[in-house]
Amino acid sequence: MNNMIKFALRKPISIMVLVLGLVFFGVRSVKDVQVDILPEMNLPVVYVAHTFNGYTPQQMEGYFTKMYVNMMLFTNGIKSIESKNTQGLTLMKVNFYEGTNMGEAIAQLNALSNRSQVFLPPGAPPPFIMRFDASSQPVGQLVFRSPTKTNNQLQDIANFTARPFLIAIPGLTTAPPFGGSPRTIEINIDPNKLRAHQLSPEQIVEAISRQNVTSAAGNVYIDGTNYLTPTNNTLKTVEEFGDIPIFKGQVDNVYIRDVATVKDGADIATGYALIDGKRSVYMNVAKSGKASTYNVVQNLKRTIPNIQRNLPEDVTVSYEFDQSVYVINAVKSLMVEGILGALLTGLMVVLFLRDRRAALIVILTIPISVISGVLFLKLFGQTINIMTLSGLALAIGILVDESTVTIENIHQHFAMKKTKAQAILDACKEIAFPKLLILLCVLAVFAPAFMMTGIPGSLFMPLALAIGFSMIVSFILSQTFVPVMANWIMKNEHHQKEQKETRFDRFKNRVGTMLQNSMPRKKVIVTGSFIVALLAVGLLYMFTGKDVLPTVNSSQFQVRITAPEGTRIEKTEEKVKAFLKELDGLLGKDNIAISSVYVGQHPSTFPVSSIFLYNAGPHEALMQVALKKSASNSDELKEKIRQHIKEKMPELKLS
Repeated sequence: MNNMIKFALRKPISIMVLVLGLVFFGVRSVKDVQVDILPEMNLPVVYVAHTFNGYTPQQMEGYFTKMYVNMMLFTNGIKSIESKNTQGLTLMKVNFYEGTNMGEAIAQLNALSNRSQVFLPPGAPPPFIMRFDASSQPVGQLVFRSPTKTNNQLQDIANFTARPFLIAIPGLTTAPPFGGSPRTIEINIDPNKLRAHQLSPEQIVEAISRQNVTSAAGNVYIDGTNYLTPTNNTLKTVEEFGDIPIFKGQVDNVYIRDVATVKDGADIATGYALIDGKRSVYMNVAKSGKASTYNVVQNLKRTIPNIQRNLPEDVTVSYEFDQSVYVINAVKSLMVEGILGALLTGLMVVLFLRDRRAALIVILTIPISVISGVLFLKLFGQTINIMTLSGLALAIGILVDESTVTIENIHQHFAMKKTKAQAILDACKEIAFPKLLILLCVLAVFAPAFMMTGIPGSLFMPLALAIGFSMIVSFILSQTFVPVMANWIMKNEHHQKEQKETRFDRFKNRVGTMLQNSMPRKKVIVTGSFIVALLAVGLLYMFTGKDVLPTVNSSQFQVRITAPEGTRIEKTEEKVKAFLKELDGLLGKDNIAISSVYVGQHPSTFPVSSIFLYNAGPHEALMQVALKKSASNSDELKEKIRQHIKEKMPELKLS
């Protein structure tokens, strides 16, 4: 430590160059570092979603889930398998042990699922297999509205016109649109006409399959030209379905139009999306595990005008439920806390030491330490997220002591009538070891975070790194940067003249006298303080809430609404609309910015949608509400809603 201090005083320019280098690269890191809501979890979890329309939950479990479980016995590293079975859907969550090669694991699952197809019911489509964890959660919604288009038309527009634009956004993933049903050509057979022509439904199906095919015919060589000759029997319009002949090889034939009507429609609805209580369509936007939430959202917002230009004139698209605002607000809060901490610390130095130059040194060390901490976080592959910001905010309260103690001790040695250089050297040497010991004690508290695994390790390691980097840099600055700046700008005026006693000096003297008078009763005071502290800790533990993450006063909340099991989606939709009316009265209609609800289940065509949003059946709905003003207390708001709905709509369960 002594050699570090001597080197700093002998080579002040070198120290300033190193500090400026830290600041320069730190500022670059602040601009380039990824900004996210949570740290990268990298959980070894894979989801398997398999749909087969019409099967009961018991059939899905018997024909699909058990078959997959048996086949997964050949996959290495599986820790546990969780499954949910609803009508037409099997959703499996496969947990692997830490350290498992997930690329190899997914490849094995894909190979085994292909093998399982042999044992599944005829006509079962292949499953959808993907990694999905807390780092891949949706970060917002793209909402599509139109006064003239139907939900099914909006679904097609969102899926085939808007969704391709999202491919070019790095780190963005999205499920198919929620709210519409896949386009379907409906052929409604008239039973009376079918009997009159002595036909069966199977003959209708066979005729349609025979007349709507595409096959490769090969090439035709004429002179020096090679002509491609595909055989395209695909129908181009809906009306052409009516012209399909039912019989083969007969002149007098019966056509589809003679026994059925043809309509351009949609599949049977299994769920509805409601935006502000009206049926609509939206897409959940998520970011991949290693992408930056802030960058994904900003790139998406820049792409939305381009999407809007390619949509029909009566269709609008907007981005709602932006989750990046949480981390941006956290960054702003950290900046405010850092500025306040620096200013208040400088104010204390001015009040106690009456040295504005010393206060400037203290104020400079705080942002340099925080910016350097961000630099090292980026070098170690971390992001700016809620946990690293919490660590930096916690470190601010500790690192202000490093430079403050050094400045105060320098003033003490100035008062001993020493020369400036000697006073600075002796002051820094005197407290170097105690400060190092304090630093090691604080870092030792966070050392267990490096041995944690799973979700706790993913959450607390970034916090420990943020605190550690900032405090280590602050300690080094207090032993190098602070003595250099003190030697350059501080004045040793203690030997020149006696300063006049001020009111604040008299206050300090009274506090010192009170402390001296309490020393004879130190045993009583220490014992009493210990007892009071234990009682306070016990009482606070009893009355303080317990949760994984702290409660935040958010402007958004999510609620799952469960009607009695077996309720039809139309009835569940009515109950959801009634619930929204109750919310309007309870929270104020003008205070609700937007509400988004998905009622029922997803179409079997899109099994991946159940990974992003899962409902157990037509009796469930998932609602998101954004408020114009943040709730003063989120827990009180939730309890208020629960009590109100319990009185007005007791048949509903909220979670």
